[in-house]
Amino acid sequence: MRRLLSSLTLLFICFLPWGTFAQQQGTILLRNVSLLERDSSAEPSLVNILIEGGNLALVSKDLIALDEADVTFDAAEGFILGRLDLGEPASFLILGGNPRMFPEMLLDTKQYATFAILNGEIRKNPFEAIQEETPDEKARAEKGWLAYTPPPLAVPLDYQDTSKWNRFDSRWISGIGAGAVVLDRQYWLDQSAANRDLVGDLDEFEGGEIRGLRFGGVGTLNFERPWVWTLFGATHAFDKGFDTDENDDVTLFDLRLDIPVWDSSFSIGKQKEPISMERLMSMVYLPMQERSAVADSLLPSRNVGVVMAGNMFDERISLAGGVFNDWLDKDQPGSLSANSTQLVGRATWVPWMSENESTLLHLGAGLRHSNGREGGLITSEPEFNQAPEYIESSFFDVDSYDSYQAEASLRSGPFWLHGEYIRSVWDTPEYGTLKPTGYHLTASWITTGEVRAYNRKSGIFGRMPISRTVNQNGWGALEVSTRYSRMDASDVPAITGGDAGDMAIWSLGLNWWLNHYFHVGFNYRYIELDKDGLQGTSQGFNTRVLLVLE
Repeated sequence: MRRLLSSLTLLFICFLPWGTFAQQQGTILLRNVSLLERDSSAEPSLVNILIEGGNLALVSKDLIALDEADVTFDAAEGFILGRLDLGEPASFLILGGNPRMFPEMLLDTKQYATFAILNGEIRKNPFEAIQEETPDEKARAEKGWLAYTPPPLAVPLDYQDTSKWNRFDSRWISGIGAGAVVLDRQYWLDQSAANRDLVGDLDEFEGGEIRGLRFGGVGTLNFERPWVWTLFGATHAFDKGFDTDENDDVTLFDLRLDIPVWDSSFSIGKQKEPISMERLMSMVYLPMQERSAVADSLLPSRNVGVVMAGNMFDERISLAGGVFNDWLDKDQPGSLSANSTQLVGRATWVPWMSENESTLLHLGAGLRHSNGREGGLITSEPEFNQAPEYIESSFFDVDSYDSYQAEASLRSGPFWLHGEYIRSVWDTPEYGTLKPTGYHLTASWITTGEVRAYNRKSGIFGRMPISRTVNQNGWGALEVSTRYSRMDASDVPAITGGDAGDMAIWSLGLNWWLNHYFHVGFNYRYIELDKDGLQGTSQGFNTRVLLVLE
C-alpha cells in the first residue's frame, strides 16, 4: 500500500500544471513539515527539509536558520507524502491535512496538495517566502545541529520504505548501513633512466587492484538534540598518511560520536583531525583521485581524540580545536605517555560572498603540534596508489615538531580554485631542524553546470551535486580538473644516505558521476623527481570505478 501511494504521488506530480509561481533555484528550506511515524498511534514529527541544487540535503528536527537557504517557506505543518532519499533529487508532495485521518485527500491530491516537487523542480507552491525570523525562531535555529560536520541523517529517512535492508529505526537509535568499493587500473606510460635508478622499474606496479573496500554505518541517538554516531571500517585504506601502514587487514577508520554542547559541538573517538580542507573532505569527492603528496606526507589520516568546534559572525568564521593520542589504536604501544600527543586547530573565514552566494572566497589556517614521542618518518607516493615511494626518509628521533597549514578557495558557480600550503618544522637531536614543505594548486570545472555546496559549519566544500542522473535520462555530472603539486623534503635524510627527495607533479583529471552511486574517473600525471643528485621523470594514468553500496 505504501509503495502504491508513493507511485501515485509521483504520478500526480508529473501531471501537475505549471502554476504562476517562479521555479526556485539554489537552496530551498521547508519549515514545519509533518512527518508521519510508522506507528499510527504516535504523534507526527515536525521536521525541516533542506534541498540543495534540487537534491535532498538534510531532514532535521532542529530548526535550520534562514541563512542556510536562498529561500525559505513555511509548510504550515502539512503532511509529507513521498520518498526522502538523502542526496537524491527531491520528489514529494505536502498535503494540507493528515491522510490517515482524512483518506479522501489521497483520492484528490490535486485539491489537497499544498506543495509538490519532482526531481528537484517545484511544481506547486502557494507558500509565501519567509523574510525574517522571529526572536524565538532565531534562538532555536542558533541552537540547532552544531557539529563540525553536519549529521548524515537526523530523522529516519525512507520512512515509508520498510523493506530497505540497510535501514533501522527505533525510539532511541536510528541508522543506515553504507559501503563503497573502489576499483583502480594503473598504466605507466614512460620512465626516464634516472627515474628508474631512483625508484626502480615502474612496470612492476602496473595492473588492477581493489583500491578500497569500505563499510559501516551512520545514525543518530534520538535525544531532543540528536547525537550522531559514525562507525566505518575498511581494507586497502582510502586515506593514507605518514602514520598509516598499508596492508590487507580490516582497519577501523571512524569510531566517532558527535554531541551538540551549548552553542558548540563536541566530537570524541577516532576521527579526522581538524586541519586542511583537503584532509577533511572525503577523498572520493575531491577533484583528484588521490590527495596531494604534501597532505599525505605531513598530515595524518585519522587519530583518536576529542574536538570542540563552533562558529562566529553569522557562520562566516568556523573554529575547531582538538587533542589527540592514538594509544587506543591497534598495533600501538599500550600507554598514553608512550605515544605522541597532538594539539590541532583550524580556523576558516569567508571574507566575501556574492548576494546569491554562487561566488565566495574562503580562507583558512591550521596548526598542529606534536611532542614527537614516536619519532618521524616522511614518505610519499607520486599521487598514484600503485607506485613505489618517491619521497622516502630514514626514521629519526624527534624532540617535537609543528606543522603550519594555510588554504584559500575561490568558487564561482561551477568553477573552483583551491590551494594549500603545508610546512613542518621538526626538531631532531641528530639532524637539527628539518623543514619539509609542500603545496598544491587545484582547479576544477563542472561542465554540466552544478555548483558544489559550501558547508559553513566546517568550512569545507561538499560533494559534486548531480542535477540530472542517467536514471532520469540525463548525463549525470561531469568535472574536469587540473593540479600542480610540490613536495620538498630535500633537507630530510634518506635511508640511502642522501636526501628524501624533491617532487613536482602535473595532473589532469576527469570525474563522471552517472548517479549518486556510480562514478568513473581518469587521472594523468607527469612527475619530476630530484633526488641524490639525479633528476628523473615519469608519467602515467589511472582509471577508477567507484560503486557506492547503500
